[in-house]
Amino acid sequence: MKISIVTVSYNSADTIKDTIESVVHQKDVELEYIIVDGGSTDGTVEIVESYGDKIHQFVSEADKGIYDGMNKGVAMATGDVIGILNSDDLYTNNEVLKNVLAKFEDAIDGVYANLVYVDQNDLNKVRRTWISGNYIEGSFKKGWMPPHPTFFVRKKYYEKYGSYSLNLRSAADYELMLRFIHKNKINLAYLNEVIVKMRIGGQSNASLKNRLKANKEDRMAWKMNGLKPSPLTFIRKPISKIGQFFKR
Repeated sequence: MKISIVTVSYNSADTIKDTIESVVHQKDVELEYIIVDGGSTDGTVEIVESYGDKIHQFVSEADKGIYDGMNKGVAMATGDVIGILNSDDLYTNNEVLKNVLAKFEDAIDGVYANLVYVDQNDLNKVRRTWISGNYIEGSFKKGWMPPHPTFFVRKKYYEKYGSYSLNLRSAADYELMLRFIHKNKINLAYLNEVIVKMRIGGQSNASLKNRLKANKEDRMAWKMNGLKPSPLTFIRKPISKIGQFFKR
């Protein structure tokens, strides 16, 4: 089974080498690595190009933002399974993708796992730990979601249900997983391992103002899919993250 990993970048010279190294050194997998750059001017392009044919597909051009870049990468992918790894994230070890693919049995459509948030400058300093837990149907109504960089899904479902919405600025990953998992009920498997390190400081959690904007987009995600959330869904979603600070 072939797996395609898509990394979207823009002026990521300070972090993208860690990302690339974590992907190209994965063991025992048929891997396609795609990098979609938004027209960087800080040396990102030169770093990517220095890896030669280890990067199987690379494009650098102006785009409409990170989700547009993800859509380009998904469209370019030729693997049976697709994963998204941002240009400031990295896999925790060189057997991550092998372990992910081992979960894809005939009846499994998607796999997700655990994630740690790490210090910007010290990748071994864990600030938060996101333990996803087993998915139970209806969990999205209780504020649950898997960490997006740990979410892998068969390409055929992008073709069947669509890619990332460009109408959302920070919650298109949430909307896509809501659409795939909650609305269309793809069969999931949980890999109970920490497989991704994410540098702390995500856009939606950077300030109270951004958190309120993200909450508004979460509501839009449900409305776009013709779904009705629980009255407490949008309260439980940020509250569910509090426990991450106590799991280091």
